[in-house]
Amino acid sequence: ALVSTQSTGVVLVLNGRNAGRKAVIIKSQEEGTGERPYGHALVIGISRYPKKVTKSMGKKKQNKRSKIKPFVKVYNCNHLQPTRYQLDLPVDKELFNKNSIKDPAQKRKALSQVKTILEEKYKTAKSRWFFQKLRI
Repeated sequence: ALVSTQSTGVVLVLNGRNAGRKAVIIKSQEEGTGERPYGHALVIGISRYPKKVTKSMGKKKQNKRSKIKPFVKVYNCNHLQPTRYQLDLPVDKELFNKNSIKDPAQKRKALSQVKTILEEKYKTAKSRWFFQKLRI
């Protein structure tokens, strides 16, 4: 059963090395294409979450613990679990399409841009749930 996965929707990744991580859909292709004849979506997610920060820590330590490691990947929709959450990420559509992600240099550029965006978003302290590890 393919569940509707619209853009900016937060999903959980179910399979692969990022299983159990949260991600945001950037572009979804419900119908499938020639090379991917199944519903799939380009997602941006967090592969290493920020660590807990307390008041007694110094600024430097707080900044170090607030770092995020992102991932950008195209997933089969069957391997994504939609959630009720939304997260708006102001990403550059030029950098984020399936072709640019294939090229390693552009993927690195995209990842570094996403890292900055996600860390900024994390600092605003909005959408807390997205930036925490999934606890069951």
